[in-house]
Amino acid sequence: METTGNYSLTIAEMREFASFAPAEQRFIRRSLDVALCRNDAFRRWARDADENRDIRRQHLAYRGLENLRDAIPFGGEIEGVESFLGRLIALAARDLAQERLTCFSAFRFLYERLLGAEARPWLPAAFCGAAALPQIRPAWRRELLQSISETAATAPGWSSREPGFFPEFIALEEV
Repeated sequence: METTGNYSLTIAEMREFASFAPAEQRFIRRSLDVALCRNDAFRRWARDADENRDIRRQHLAYRGLENLRDAIPFGGEIEGVESFLGRLIALAARDLAQERLTCFSAFRFLYERLLGAEARPWLPAAFCGAAALPQIRPAWRRELLQSISETAATAPGWSSREPGFFPEFIALEEV
């Protein structure tokens, strides 16, 4: 019975991913390739010199993900919050400034996979903090901040279940 529940949760994750715009899906898959060192992200995703540069910057920024995962504060601890949340906001701002993640749901989907389930309680604060930074264009800032629901911003608890679906690039020849 537990396995059936896991399958239905994975299918729900797939449906959520399918609901994102194609550009968001592409950015999420590319980001996971960069973060998880899957495939050759530069060869697979860079369509021009600008994208190659963006992927290189993303690769450098994501090198600290393991340390960020290790720094996630537990429970009600206040120690470490400043360091963790500050680094998470800076990383999130870098991704949001590219204007490829258009809503909190897509941001949460990506960052749950980058950092794991333990990061879920921190994602609304990181998203709002990053989206409110002056490095984000004002119109884009408004769109991002309006995308987070009151429910997501004020959730009383979060699932500890690790994500089960990690979308990957599929070449047309493979289908």
